[in-house]
Amino acid sequence: MPTLTRDGSIWTIDLGADENRFSPGHLHELGRILDDVRSSTEPAAVVTTGTGKFFSNGLDLDHLAGQPEALMPYVDRIHHLLGAFLTLPVPTVAAVNGHAFGAGAMLALAHDYRVMRSDRGYFCLPEVDIHIPFTAGMASLIQSKTSARTAVDAMTTGRRFGAEDALAAGLVDLVADLDQLPEAAADLVRDLAGKDRATLSAIKATMFASTVVALEPAAPA
Repeated sequence: MPTLTRDGSIWTIDLGADENRFSPGHLHELGRILDDVRSSTEPAAVVTTGTGKFFSNGLDLDHLAGQPEALMPYVDRIHHLLGAFLTLPVPTVAAVNGHAFGAGAMLALAHDYRVMRSDRGYFCLPEVDIHIPFTAGMASLIQSKTSARTAVDAMTTGRRFGAEDALAAGLVDLVADLDQLPEAAADLVRDLAGKDRATLSAIKATMFASTVVALEPAAPA
């Protein structure tokens, strides 16, 4: 399960030590953590990472097996999570410690910055190969954070980007050795922790207005 620790103005969300798929329990705990971040008035910057081989492998497909009626409510929860990180009123950086696949890669993209482990792990959007089309909200998020060329390469090929390729494609902003990853990520946002929350929230909401709308829950039939 995700945990939150604080070291001065750096608030670190650890997604966990397994594949860190977005199970209902995982989503609930992340939501609770983000509520804590939002409700605080202290200077803060968020670093999101994992422990071990995975940053996040994304959707919990086992949760959906045999219950098609659960699909749309589950997708709405994923959308809510992505939108919450995208518009969080503090600076954010994903310290991608290992594999980031599918919705896990989208979670990294929802942060302001991304630092990726240099020696291991792939950044990948495999939906084309697992026959899961992107929702409008997911596509909008990816396209809002990448160049048109990178969006096509990542979304239509299922390519696995290693750290250097991800850096060259603009999927991440920096690469670092694993032992330096948390500090390298924190250094990107440490001096930004005192930004006014209301102003930063409004700026992000305006910058990503179309994506925020696309990530809103589907209207009931």
